[in-house]
Amino acid sequence: MDQTNQTDLPSAEDLYTQDGGIGRPILRINRSDSGTRGKTAEESDNAISLDSPELYINRELSHLQFNIRVLEQALDVSHPLLNRLMFLLIFSSNLDEFFEIRVAGLKRQVAFSREKSDADGMMPQEVIRQVNDICHEQIERQYRILNDELIPAMEKEGIRFLRRQSWTKKQAEWVKDFFRDQIQPVISPIGLDPSHPFPRLVNKSLNFIVSLEGKDAFGREGGLAIIPAPRSLPRLIRVPDDISDEGDNFVFLSSMIHAHAEALFPGMKVKGCFQFRLTRNADLIVDPEEVSDLASALRGELLSRRYGDAVRLEVVDNCPQDLIDVLLKQFGLSDQELYKVNGPVNLTRLMAVMGELDRPNLMYPLFTPGTAKPLRRGNSIIEAMQQNDILLQHPFESFTPIIDLLREAARDPDVLAIKQTLYRTGADSQIVDALVDAARNNKEVTVVIELRARFDEADNLQLASRLQEAGAVVIYGVVAYKTHAKMMHIVRREGNKIRHYAHLGTGNYHAKTAKLYTDYSLLTSDPSLCDDVHKVFLQLSGMGKTLNMKKLLHAPFTLQKTLVEKIEREAVLAEKGKGGRLIFKCNSLTDPKMIKALYKASQAGVQCDLIIRGMCCLRPGVEGVSENIKVRSIVGRFLEHTRVYYFENGGEEEVYCASADLMERNLYKRVETCFPITAKKLAQRVINDLETYLLDNCQSWTLKTDGLYLSSAANRAEGAEEISAQETLIDAYTQRS
Repeated sequence: MDQTNQTDLPSAEDLYTQDGGIGRPILRINRSDSGTRGKTAEESDNAISLDSPELYINRELSHLQFNIRVLEQALDVSHPLLNRLMFLLIFSSNLDEFFEIRVAGLKRQVAFSREKSDADGMMPQEVIRQVNDICHEQIERQYRILNDELIPAMEKEGIRFLRRQSWTKKQAEWVKDFFRDQIQPVISPIGLDPSHPFPRLVNKSLNFIVSLEGKDAFGREGGLAIIPAPRSLPRLIRVPDDISDEGDNFVFLSSMIHAHAEALFPGMKVKGCFQFRLTRNADLIVDPEEVSDLASALRGELLSRRYGDAVRLEVVDNCPQDLIDVLLKQFGLSDQELYKVNGPVNLTRLMAVMGELDRPNLMYPLFTPGTAKPLRRGNSIIEAMQQNDILLQHPFESFTPIIDLLREAARDPDVLAIKQTLYRTGADSQIVDALVDAARNNKEVTVVIELRARFDEADNLQLASRLQEAGAVVIYGVVAYKTHAKMMHIVRREGNKIRHYAHLGTGNYHAKTAKLYTDYSLLTSDPSLCDDVHKVFLQLSGMGKTLNMKKLLHAPFTLQKTLVEKIEREAVLAEKGKGGRLIFKCNSLTDPKMIKALYKASQAGVQCDLIIRGMCCLRPGVEGVSENIKVRSIVGRFLEHTRVYYFENGGEEEVYCASADLMERNLYKRVETCFPITAKKLAQRVINDLETYLLDNCQSWTLKTDGLYLSSAANRAEGAEEISAQETLIDAYTQRS
């Protein structure tokens, strides 16, 4: 990563003539202290429209920058060793999805001559070229980090990945027996000849291409064969302690297959055996105009996902060129899409090692999530909600109260109905267990399940069936709009009245990810807010015109428009000398309309602090356009997932939390909610959290004008106090064990 000091950034005048890191000059705009001023004829050639492509960073390249920041964590010795390994493996997982979805989409545009550019003006072919250039460099770097940094460090701690050449006689005998008993019976090697064409290989599966010599039992001359590694077998096998040095010792499945490949081809000589992996297009396409049954359509698409078009080939780096050429030709790929790697081609499967190790000293220490004060008495959660709104921040505060609220509602005789959205919740979900119990207890249970939550489609189809069998009403939202909102609505009879309760969140109803992702949860009985939640459920389950909301902002109807109006309000206040500040924290910022609104606010003098974890297409620091915008990304122990939108509003501060990022798909093509934090103490708490993130100088990265990121830790002044936002929040809200 570029570690140059911020003071070395080019000036606006320099940017006008220099390449800004994206293959085109960044232009400047003329403005005065009070805003954009009129241009003279002499200056007009130097002016730039806010629609100019030079002001926008390409989405895919920004996405890659985030993945690079994740990889950087593997080098950060402030993280425990096994957490560093996890970051390296997460980088692999992220890149897999990036190729499966984003690169595949670009290739599809090119293949069908439907190329179009985004706001940055780059065409798909150029984006693909730059993506491959960056990925080749970073994947090579990833394996260097693994081989030169992490594996030696793990060996010092007694964690070893035993290579074939280092096996002892006893270990080699054990491997031979394991191969014979556990591997060989489930392997089906495929010789390539006219009656055995090249097999259809599953997306991201581990395979071997084998070069053979000799004649088989049928008199066929040796040639090539493919060995698909069984997906049912672990990629990493623990070696028994009685034949190993002290510590934790593992052998790769690939090493076992390499060592005994000849046993799969009796009487033949194996001249070479080389592992490879193919990444395919894994996006699911459902045409809303041609679908009569969304569940049935998705079941059909899930079967085809495993065999989509090829987008990337990974091959071990000692594979001969003639065999590589065979694979490239077979999959219709070019050298640009070939990745030679110095190690296992399926690094993501290494994550299994975490379950095999008991090394708490090599991981972040455990902590006990805090419990919000109103819930500490152990009384009814519903009764606590009757008193005041309750705000939780996960994972620093427990997600358990959300589950307990549902359980309480399921057995409460006064609860009449429960409505719930589910996007990602996990195959074994306590949330779903509670909803099933509620349905069996004769509550009116309605669940809006988003079947198209990427890579969770199969789990969600199973959950839908389970809920339907219990008697719940299951609906799939609106076909053309994913339901991404996180809402729970409880209707309860209290005396002669009906009272409503709601949960609104920025994250999914997923107990496991709630321990890893940062998110806010609001528990409320506010009549206006609960009524708004009720209206959104009506829109999802029935039909009708857009309903007016009292407090809730919701996409695709009012969210984008209202956020822009509030940004414009800050601009007006700034121009009047009445301040003007906003803080946005979300996962991604890609919507050109939102970016343009932020540019205008910056021109008016609004201080814009943006905490954007992942993709950011806005270009900060351009003179006359975005000098007042600062963008930072936090990458640390937890995945930053909260979406918060703060407006200073001339001293009448407003705080909104949301399920939505500032992306086109969230604002225009999804059902999303954005809810105000109206209780002053709770709002101030969120503001304090945001300010803490802005002070972070340990895990933050600053976006520069050229689209690259600068590490705050690497450029922290000598002797400066170290401030980690995540560690600060752990200390503030949790109990360390």
